[in-house]
Amino acid sequence: MNYASSQTYTLNQASADDASDVLSGFRNQFYIPQHHNSDSIYLTGNSLGLQPKQTEAYIKQELSDWATHGVEAHFRGKHPWYYYHHFCEEVLSELVGARKQEVAAMGSLTNNLHLLLVSFYRPAGRKYKILMEANAFPSDQYAIESQVRFHGYHPDDAIIELAPRPGERFWRTEDILRCIDEHRDELALVLMSGVNYLNGQFFNIREITAQAHQHQILAGFDLAHAIGNIPLQLHDWQADFACWCSYKYLNSGPGGVAGIFVHERHGHNPSLPRFAGWWGNDESTRFEMKKGFHPQPGAAGWQLSNAPVLHMAAHRASLDLFKQAGINRLRAKSEKMTLVLKQIIDQYNQMATVRLQCITPDAMDERGCQFSLIASERGKEVFDVLTQHGVIADWREPNVIRMAPVPIYNSFLDLYRLKEILFNLAK
Repeated sequence: MNYASSQTYTLNQASADDASDVLSGFRNQFYIPQHHNSDSIYLTGNSLGLQPKQTEAYIKQELSDWATHGVEAHFRGKHPWYYYHHFCEEVLSELVGARKQEVAAMGSLTNNLHLLLVSFYRPAGRKYKILMEANAFPSDQYAIESQVRFHGYHPDDAIIELAPRPGERFWRTEDILRCIDEHRDELALVLMSGVNYLNGQFFNIREITAQAHQHQILAGFDLAHAIGNIPLQLHDWQADFACWCSYKYLNSGPGGVAGIFVHERHGHNPSLPRFAGWWGNDESTRFEMKKGFHPQPGAAGWQLSNAPVLHMAAHRASLDLFKQAGINRLRAKSEKMTLVLKQIIDQYNQMATVRLQCITPDAMDERGCQFSLIASERGKEVFDVLTQHGVIADWREPNVIRMAPVPIYNSFLDLYRLKEILFNLAK
């Protein structure tokens, strides 16, 4: 639907949009934080997703099996713990566009990144550098810095950080491709976000990967802000590996279990170097307790330890909702919601003295549901006023306000209420 920028988004429009929304019922499947006994306007699912109401029941089932069966719940529980990571494969593979054996729910994001870098950052000779976007999430920066130091290099030399052009707020794909080409004889790895955490830009994974592979350079991606937000096709795009967390758009709880993707051309290569643990060993021989690691085929071969079942239960509770909703339907609603939000911001700026500059790309195929805004002045004051009126957004130093209408639980009425607050603020 096209929303004319000259028209104000009305309560009738919001009500009509919610009434025609085939996904509107999913909002009732989540707990919405309250503000003065009413639903808050929760726009920070890009930082921590809301709790599905069925999460408690999923966890209680595992607690019940633990109480009833003890250790035997590994095989006799309703969802046997020995195979628990397999219960997440179907939905995760759909969300990232992969084959089931190419994904595994495991570990935490930065731990998984380090494990993957053991396998996929193999500097040799002149090819020892890593390309990443400037202003990547700090944990990624720290991980890469420590990895290059571990291999005996200095970060100032071994890490190429590509920034947007002077005066611009986001990256041009042609600049990324050109940088890969210019440094093709030095690069061992291209490692980028799927969606940049600060400005919300969705990178062209397919083209970046193709350009890297043209020069025998591996390509990996941090999908923390992409998975559950934008449909992905990692297998077809030929990405070598990826990792993500699950507590943002996947709503699996603070510190929830993360996940990885390893393309099958690597996942079916048992000789690929990796740090091993017994849960990554062949399931059929794991309890023989013999020396010698024989990895499971696929991404599961990168597992180290037993699945954290209670966290995994919370993960399943949300993934089952994604299975019902479907990532393509969620994306269609997200596109509609971001058009409305952009219209609201544009109209606010026509009235306000403290304007909000959007640093997220306008092009729909270059963004997910997150909008990042910089106030022309007194940005923290604007953010605090929004908070006082029940808007739960996100502040990132030094001056960025992030808002993300998440389609699985946000409503168009949320956006109308946000508009009313912003327009009153502009007066």
